[in-house]
Amino acid sequence: MKLMNRWIFRRGATRITGAGAALLLLLALLVGLAACGDGTPPPPPPPSATETGGAPDGGLVSPTTVVQPTAPLTPTQVTATPPVSETATLPVDGMGDGAESPTVEEPTTPLTDTGAVEPTLLPDTPSPEVETRQPLSTPNLEFGVVAHLYYTDHERALQLAKNGGFDWIRQQIVWKDMEMFEPEHKYVWDQLDPIVEATNAYGLKLLISVVQSPSPYNPMNGLPQDPVALGNFVEAMALRYGDKVHAYEIWNEQNLAHETGGTIVPEDAGHYVEILMECYTRIKAVNPNAYVLAGAPSSTGFTRPDVALSDLEYYQAMYTYKNGIIHDYFDVQAVHPGGSANPPETLWPDNPSTAEGWTDDSTFYYRHIEHVREVMEAHGMGDHQMWITEFGWATANNTPGYEFGNQVSLEQQAEYITGAVQYAYDNYPWLGNMFLWNLNFAVTWQERLEAMRQQDPANPDVQLYWNEANPAQPLHEQASFGILDGDWSPRPSFTRLQQLIAQIKAEQGR
Repeated sequence: MKLMNRWIFRRGATRITGAGAALLLLLALLVGLAACGDGTPPPPPPPSATETGGAPDGGLVSPTTVVQPTAPLTPTQVTATPPVSETATLPVDGMGDGAESPTVEEPTTPLTDTGAVEPTLLPDTPSPEVETRQPLSTPNLEFGVVAHLYYTDHERALQLAKNGGFDWIRQQIVWKDMEMFEPEHKYVWDQLDPIVEATNAYGLKLLISVVQSPSPYNPMNGLPQDPVALGNFVEAMALRYGDKVHAYEIWNEQNLAHETGGTIVPEDAGHYVEILMECYTRIKAVNPNAYVLAGAPSSTGFTRPDVALSDLEYYQAMYTYKNGIIHDYFDVQAVHPGGSANPPETLWPDNPSTAEGWTDDSTFYYRHIEHVREVMEAHGMGDHQMWITEFGWATANNTPGYEFGNQVSLEQQAEYITGAVQYAYDNYPWLGNMFLWNLNFAVTWQERLEAMRQQDPANPDVQLYWNEANPAQPLHEQASFGILDGDWSPRPSFTRLQQLIAQIKAEQGR
């Protein structure tokens, strides 16, 4: 969840205008992009260890009954302290740089359906024509959570997600770490295979978010210059995993300049539509029942070619490109509403928040989703559901650009999260799914920081983010959004949301 990238454009309590504002915005962006990743599974950094007391009963919360996964997976024992991972890494939800490619390995336990799929980068025949079909939609409001399942105890995370009442897991993957060109051109699935298998074994549905092109397709790792390249990759994924991947989100916050390759102008939205059309066609030819999501632009009112295009401008550019051709090439529009330190029922300008700063633009608010819906309906996209694929509230942290989180206590976080879910359930009949950002990033941050303290206590990340008073609550913004502490114990937001989800599901009859 690139909340840093979203909120980097938001103003504080004191308004600065003119050249000073532009300079501060640029400096904040540079700091933010350095401090925040993009949530994708990263390449292995230095090994990290874990020093936790663990949570009672193997980290499970009420209900305490362990949910046994269905065949074929036999879950490993969930221990109070997860084993040390030699490939543990900076936690990301679509937020990591993925600066180095992982070691190329063939999967040791390939899925039995199709085995490895070799890419065909430039097919001789054109992609099949897509048949006009009704967009898929969920019959009820469903509930998901963004999890970091790479380089950590993913079964423990899935167990907790299941116990929390969530229906879905969202995992972001770095495409450039999964398509190898040397010594041979191939896709590498060995790290994703166990995540897909385990997610399904626990009875959870899986949304995959794809980001970061390999350098041959875009030297800056932004959107691929040739839509066919990404079409090949998602088709290979659909062939490999079949109905075990239930939804695909095509890119993440593509209205940010660094997500497209360095600059962003309205015409880039048309290029994104071409990519989405290619991916939709290729996925649906393999699995017509998979949801294909148009990626969520970052919620921002800021426009400058080297930084961002405002989200409402970007939505309009997508929906008007080639007379609205996008209409038949996606099921669901993903959206990332903000929140800052603003309660979920507030909205600028009619019902503004009284928080300190980040209050004087609608993109600072959760209910900005209503403005996005208005744009959809105005451009003939009202027959498509919206899914929130990232939302949440930061708490105390030291990450530059996320100072608003220091106004939000853990109890307030629980109140705001449950308030947002209840508000959506009561007021948004067009909303089909809500993915909370995030489940377990405090765990992966604590693992990483503990390892770094042992190896290099002077490391700047240790100095900035290690919480001496409470190591289970690291002071990075990603950790501050989480609903679990670094020792896997539930924060108030976990238990409060668990109760609300159970209540809503009972009302829905499921």
